[in-house]
Amino acid sequence: MTTRRMTVAQALVEFLANQWTVDGDARERTIPGMLGIFGHGNVAGLGQALAQANAQEPTLMPYYQARNEQAMVHQAVGFARIHRRRATLASTASVGPGAANLITGAALATANRLPALLLPSDTFATRVADPVLQQLEHPHDLGLQVTDAFRPVSRFFDRVQRPEQLFSIALAAMRVLTDPAETGAVTIALPEDVQAEALDVPEEFLAPREWHVRRPPAEGWALAAAVEAIRSAQRPVIVAGGGVLYSGAEDVLRAFVQATGIPVGTTQAGGGSLKWDHPQYLGGVGATGTTAANRITGQADVVLGVGTRYSDFTTASRTVFQNPDVRFVNLNIAPFDAYKHGSQLPLIADAREALTALAEALAGHRVTAGYATWIAEEKAEWDATADRALAPAETEAPGQAALLGQPALIGAVQRASDPRDVVVQAAGSLPGDLHKLWRVRDPLGYHVEYAFSCMGYEIAGGLGVKRGLEALGDDRDVIVLVGDGSYLMLHTELATAVAEDIKIVVVLIQNHGYASIGHLSETVGSQRYGTRYRYRDAAELNFERGDFLPVDLAANARSFGIDVIEVAPGPDAAARLEDAVRTAKASSTSTLIHIDSDPFVYAPDGEGWWEVPVAEVSDMESTRTARSAYLEQRQRQRQLLG
Repeated sequence: MTTRRMTVAQALVEFLANQWTVDGDARERTIPGMLGIFGHGNVAGLGQALAQANAQEPTLMPYYQARNEQAMVHQAVGFARIHRRRATLASTASVGPGAANLITGAALATANRLPALLLPSDTFATRVADPVLQQLEHPHDLGLQVTDAFRPVSRFFDRVQRPEQLFSIALAAMRVLTDPAETGAVTIALPEDVQAEALDVPEEFLAPREWHVRRPPAEGWALAAAVEAIRSAQRPVIVAGGGVLYSGAEDVLRAFVQATGIPVGTTQAGGGSLKWDHPQYLGGVGATGTTAANRITGQADVVLGVGTRYSDFTTASRTVFQNPDVRFVNLNIAPFDAYKHGSQLPLIADAREALTALAEALAGHRVTAGYATWIAEEKAEWDATADRALAPAETEAPGQAALLGQPALIGAVQRASDPRDVVVQAAGSLPGDLHKLWRVRDPLGYHVEYAFSCMGYEIAGGLGVKRGLEALGDDRDVIVLVGDGSYLMLHTELATAVAEDIKIVVVLIQNHGYASIGHLSETVGSQRYGTRYRYRDAAELNFERGDFLPVDLAANARSFGIDVIEVAPGPDAAARLEDAVRTAKASSTSTLIHIDSDPFVYAPDGEGWWEVPVAEVSDMESTRTARSAYLEQRQRQRQLLG
């Protein structure tokens, strides 16, 4: 056996550079680059290995600089989604705080079922110099370290305690990373001494290796049961999740619903499964859904869930499915999700393969004329509602410095965007408003991270999306929408956009606080307590009545070296916002657009509900009122055992 003398880090870098994902006719590098911030834990290991690779063969494993470890994983996730999970980026961090900063990103990747490879450094395996800088010490378990915190948030975790363990660990990690039923955060902890240790590496380990994406068909009995259920249904509906897009099943889905007339509601991850103006598309479903999707889904007798994990937002905390005889046909490649709601009709299969088989088996079958009419009426009613919400807002008086509400702001950005542009968002009130109002015109045009809904994801995730598009040779624009609360949590990757000349368009919405949680706070009777960005009142010890903070976020963004356009309040703000977006799209570099909004203007009600418990007893009248409303909504919840 031919071998080469290499360090663990050098061997890992070369190994990763030669891993390929194969999905039908598509073949691409599984890990085409590595993000990293170096410290004493990885500078002599992975840092040296990347430097050596760059000196010898720059394209072997490109290195991307980052400003925040959490943001590295967000970039990897954005990259992975735009590649439909066929490729992602690796992230390396140093011991202690550097490693710990990756944990939020790991949880986000796993919650979203999106691949991300994490390579956090660990303390000395030899323990010769115990305790080292940034090492945890637990008297009851001296081996417990920061990296052990990755175990519950990773789909795979292992630690390379000895150099020769690298081979089996690396191969096991790649299996999980490329398995559509298992993927998520994959973590390999690397002690800082082991990274730099040498071993004889077999050439076979370093040779190109292909990982074929599994696309299993549905079993015959399960397919027959699903066909029987759909044929017998009077009001069937499809809930399309992210699995539709990861499988590349959107064309098959479109053909299936055109043939059968079955309507479709989408989850946040499933946005783009159908274009917004398709006759069978009802919009988002659930807590942030449309009236069309929620009314029709509420009366459905058979729900065909395709690639959805049925989160509480999708099910409106289990209040949306009101038909007492509803049955769930759950098409999912992951058995864990296929059996949800106690379903006795699981279709454990690839979405594209199973939908193709369903279409063949249901040839000639179509929903009743009465049901089709109801679908069309509900869709038309919601589309008209959305038209009004997206239109430029009228000012109350001539010359008034009116603020745009978020729905009108979304409408302005939509009108200035192109059909193939990608909108990126994650947290606050924007995901709900986008789920109802953003009119998706391309399968990859809607990127809202909502499984973890992580504040701070937006700019870093947008960079990852743009990196992913560039790797595919796709020049469409990426438009990041971010509120001031989320911006303040993680905006430093603007420096990365400048350093690497990566073009994104960022629309920064100034709410002077947490608009989403402020509204939620009102619904639970807490009256927006602690959600405003104001001076602290020294007498009352709160932030409720002071002046707004004079923080200039436009100036902050400008300090990173990117172009900034400020849209001032006024009666023509919507038109000027449209012009700003068009100007930013025409530019060759990143642009941030700053605009103030009115956080008290809400999107139209979609008749969905989200359960957030309200205090059972309170001296506040607002809380007692909210408790009564909460108890009323809870009466609509169902166990959904079918």
